[in-house]
Amino acid sequence: MRKLLTTLLLLGFSSPALAVDFHFDGYADLRLIVPSNQESWQSGLLGKLRYGAEDNKPEARLAEAVGQAVALITPELMALAVIRIEPEQRTFFDFLEAYVRYRPVSTTAWRWSVKAGAFFPPVSLENTELGWTSPWTLTPSAINTWIGEEIRIIGTEGMLEWRSEARTLAFMASIFGWNDPAGILVADRGWALHDRVTGLIDRPREPDAIAYVTHVPEPLYTYEVLEIDGRPGWYAAASWDETALGKLNLIYYNNEANPSAVRKQIAWRTDFWNVGASTQIGNVTLLAQALTGETVIVPNKFFFSDTRFESAYLLAGWNVSENWRVAARADVFSTHERRPFPAGNLSEHGNALTAAVNYLPYDWLRLTAEAIRVDSTRNQRTAEQLNPHAVENQLQLSARFYLP
Repeated sequence: MRKLLTTLLLLGFSSPALAVDFHFDGYADLRLIVPSNQESWQSGLLGKLRYGAEDNKPEARLAEAVGQAVALITPELMALAVIRIEPEQRTFFDFLEAYVRYRPVSTTAWRWSVKAGAFFPPVSLENTELGWTSPWTLTPSAINTWIGEEIRIIGTEGMLEWRSEARTLAFMASIFGWNDPAGILVADRGWALHDRVTGLIDRPREPDAIAYVTHVPEPLYTYEVLEIDGRPGWYAAASWDETALGKLNLIYYNNEANPSAVRKQIAWRTDFWNVGASTQIGNVTLLAQALTGETVIVPNKFFFSDTRFESAYLLAGWNVSENWRVAARADVFSTHERRPFPAGNLSEHGNALTAAVNYLPYDWLRLTAEAIRVDSTRNQRTAEQLNPHAVENQLQLSARFYLP
């Protein structure tokens, strides 16, 4: 992974024969947090939120610092890298994305492009800002939390667009590798809601309950960027953007993993469908997404785990004025696991409500207050002598300082 990232950076940012147009953006995000009283998944427990502690005392901390470098090497060739510093990650800094894109200048309605490297698939309608963040809330939906945790494309994507004054149609296809572990978190831990994207070098923590069952010491961490079976995955996507009406997108993803293959860990064969829609009604923006998928492992002839997972959300955002915007979102989510014997079943269901107020007094400052409530039932909590049903509440105040 380090070799791949270094190669991409050298390709993108080292061009002695050309005058490169270079641009750098970034921010630092400071938080005041009133955490949930359920210990977070980051500590190996089964809380759904980023911050949680038994005493749920308020705390102040650096959430993250993010920098994005963009080099326009020629009018057609662009390179991008997004780097993050964050207290919980394994290394001092980590990459969120790093890729190069070639898009020839078009003088017709048709335009095509191709990119290669590490990047997010075209799933999220929320996470459209620097550092794969949302302009509406601090915490993304359960769907886009999971995309940020487990789904990263390390490969290529080709796109073909047809544009007119009334609409834009786009078609995308990708071939990728190094995403064979995708699915392990949504199966072993379940859905979560947080804004901690998994870096390309990082390794998220598995629940301690999984370590107990598999008889390995805790803490137990999972690889998310790992090629296990040597087989490429793929996705295909399409979008329709109608002027003055809205946007609709559809994607099918399949990592084509061999569910019996093992290299450092088991490969999880994961596929999903995602559909999203957005529209604007005056100063109000409406976003909706729904995702359904399946992840399977068959480590030996005596055991298998087959998890169906589903989630959907509706978000309403109101641009109150030039400096103020508010948002509310409702999520539902569930998983259903099948295995040869019922003991230890990891199925769950739940819902979440999120409300946020954003104030942007200057170009370099965004202040956000967010409240989130998650109500979920997961029998896995009994392994930690906890009630399967839990209601979690978290409050956050964020001051995000952007580079001028």
